[in-house]
Amino acid sequence: MTKLSVNINKIAVIRNSRGGGLPDVVQAARRIEGFGADGITVHPRPDARHIRYDDVRELKRCLTRELNVEGNPIPDFVELVLETAPAQVTLVPDAPDAITSNAGWDTLAHRDFLTSVTERFHERGIRVSLFVDPDPRMVAGAKACGADRVELYTEAYARLYPAGQEAAIAPYVAAAEEARRQGLGLNAGHDLSLENLRYYVQRIPWTDEVSIGHALISDALYYGLENTVQLYCRQLKPAE
Repeated sequence: MTKLSVNINKIAVIRNSRGGGLPDVVQAARRIEGFGADGITVHPRPDARHIRYDDVRELKRCLTRELNVEGNPIPDFVELVLETAPAQVTLVPDAPDAITSNAGWDTLAHRDFLTSVTERFHERGIRVSLFVDPDPRMVAGAKACGADRVELYTEAYARLYPAGQEAAIAPYVAAAEEARRQGLGLNAGHDLSLENLRYYVQRIPWTDEVSIGHALISDALYYGLENTVQLYCRQLKPAE
């Protein structure tokens, strides 16, 4: 079954908006684990506007399930990942002023750089995933960089889904099939929600993991955090 990793950045946004320690990011992450999630995702950015580097250190000490750390591999980020050695690092080509991730890697143009960074993380035993658009060429390029997985950037899928499910999913099926041919693990993330998640994993059931934050934390305002995590977990169960 596809695993659920919950991105807790938005919980940190609330904390940072007021200062102090409420809500407690680590406590929230541990409860999310207890509610059934398979892992926790964080994406620290250089301006520390949500998850901070010290949050990553504390989470690594306290969590019992997989920690996935996303980010642009600038030197400080690379050192943080090497220090904390999470189960997985997801490399994302974010500009410093990006509000949220908005594009995948050009794995062909950046092959030498991504290969070098991947090798450093592999030396620490860290699984490496590259964030890519649903383009089979970029997926094959990720394999050439030495990555273990790709994470398909699903913003376009979510945006197009209401107008036509099949048209929205088609490029992702092609990219996912290329990942399988290349022997790469397969993740997905960005704007996945209760509305569109089940169809995605039904069409691409070999997806290893989805990373979901904004929609899940927003839903938790209405349904409660425990119930919401379990609602998302149920979307990932194979059809009987």
